[in-house]
Amino acid sequence: MKIALAYSSKRGLLKEYLRRNPASTEGASAELFAEGDSASTINAVKEAIASFGHEVHGLEADAGLEGKLKRLCPDLVYNIAEGLFGDCRESYVPMICEKLSLPYTGSGPLALGICLHKGHCKEILTANGVPNAAFRTFRSGERIDLSGMEFPAIVKPVAEGSSKGIFDKSVVENEKQARKLIRESLELYRQPVILEAFLPGAEYTVAMIGNGDDLEILPIVALDFSQLPPGARKIYSYEAKWVWDTPKAPLRIFECPAPLSRTERKSIEDLVKRTFRVLELRDWCRMDVRLDAHGKPNIIEVNPIPGILPDPKDNSCFPKAARSAGYSYAQIFGKVISAAKTRFPGAIHEHSK
Repeated sequence: MKIALAYSSKRGLLKEYLRRNPASTEGASAELFAEGDSASTINAVKEAIASFGHEVHGLEADAGLEGKLKRLCPDLVYNIAEGLFGDCRESYVPMICEKLSLPYTGSGPLALGICLHKGHCKEILTANGVPNAAFRTFRSGERIDLSGMEFPAIVKPVAEGSSKGIFDKSVVENEKQARKLIRESLELYRQPVILEAFLPGAEYTVAMIGNGDDLEILPIVALDFSQLPPGARKIYSYEAKWVWDTPKAPLRIFECPAPLSRTERKSIEDLVKRTFRVLELRDWCRMDVRLDAHGKPNIIEVNPIPGILPDPKDNSCFPKAARSAGYSYAQIFGKVISAAKTRFPGAIHEHSK
């Protein structure tokens, strides 16, 4: 097949930032571009897809993407693009694909928009009886009403990924701390924030590939917060992901397969399968799950465009789970493409190279 790999590179996101902020001379903090992929990751994904005999064209998911796709006319678009601005930025690629009648991998624009907005995602999960931490959403200019909220709690921007906006200090112990951090986050991130009950139990992340009855749950990854620096909060914060974890001193924070009993594993697997169905996700996803004070698993994050760093030394959970299942890095993409093809019967016409 002729496959277009739609991506958001760190360099491309910087160009987008400078295009919108032409007067900026200092650029922006590295945190802003955390969701962008490096050149090495993009090349690794291209090589992985090409290893199955496909003709792969890498395309930056920038303002010119629609024109590039029109000229290329691919059989399939493999979407790993995150975007930079707005709470619907992850919906950009699938919206263009649907406009051009191009088959693509992964979830649709509505599901991606919902999952990026933590507040709306939690509202839908709550309405469907899917366990998730109690929360409240706050918007700029509104009164910060904390009545009925229990502490400790955690403050998060509603529409960020890769632990952006979630720092060690994001866990607050009382109303005074919460009000201060909510105001600071509203000002800094210029978007609503949520205050979410801090669940005290163990945390896991779960990767999955497929659709419907063929949805495969990969081995569950456990997070070992004892590996964090002394005194650090037991969360996978921005510091834990991007500051404390370095090539010279990697954090041994993940264990896969997670040490779970059969009953515990089934409880988590049932939860993520139900969440996948409720949110109408497709092809692949990674979900973060945390146990409450009673040991009941709750959804705390849904990532329908999961991180896929290729180096086994990197703490990238989707590839880690795949390796534990016996799959190579390339097989991740082969399986996702196969899952997508089942959704477009007769629409994908493979070219010979």
